Amino acid sequence: MDMDMGRVDGPGGPRVRRADVSDGAALAEIDSVAAAGDHVRRDSIRRWCEHGLVLLAEDDTGPLGYSVLEYTFFEQGFLTLLMVAPGARRRGVGARLLAAVESTRTTPKLFTSTNVSNHPMRRLLGHANWRPAGILHGLDEGDPELFFLCPRAQSVNDKPLMSTSATFSA
Repeated sequence: MDMDMGRVDGPGGPRVRRADVSDGAALAEIDSVAAAGDHVRRDSIRRWCEHGLVLLAEDDTGPLGYSVLEYTFFEQGFLTLLMVAPGARRRGVGARLLAAVESTRTTPKLFTSTNVSNHPMRRLLGHANWRPAGILHGLDEGDPELFFLCPRAQSVNDKPLMSTSATFSA
């Protein structure tokens, strides 16, 4: 299922869709950690794909990046990972994935975190107006984790975040 997220690089630009298990190997190839041989990351990618947690940005050449959205952070949305292939960076792929995560979340609040040293992710979040939400020391020694809140967080009294075409009856 392709999501109507528009295009980044004009006609033929990236599309965003939900990844499935068959995408796992290709995602591991563009993931710098998995590609370096980290089997834990490869297993995580497979598990995330199996559970439908991955949004994949791709064009006609293949995957350009992916994001992982989970709901294990105080029962709120949490952008666990946003990865853009080295050759696709600085082309708007990260911004496209961030917007897709924001629009598909099912909770009022959406958080993410990144290390102080991850300047590209901090710039991306700054450009998207995400607000600082806290800092955690001790996760990665000497490189604190910064937490951010999506600026489009809604209160529980606002309209629903997602519409559904399904009808349920009691």
